[in-house]
Amino acid sequence: MRIQNKTTIASILFVLISFVCTAQEMPPPPAPPPPPGLPVDGFLWVLLVLGVCYGVFKLIKLQKKEV
Repeated sequence: MRIQNKTTIASILFVLISFVCTAQEMPPPPAPPPPPGLPVDGFLWVLLVLGVCYGVFKLIKLQKKEV
């Protein structure tokens, strides 16, 4: 076999192998981890009530200082 034929066969095999490598499917990325902590939306009303109570407390305390 001549050197030119060996080079041609090697080139063809190189091209075919590169096509096979790019045709393989990639695995899907892993799922993201679950979010930490507890959800806030379940007891949001409690947080709002506490905020209103704290605001009323501060207003009463401020009015007592002015008198």
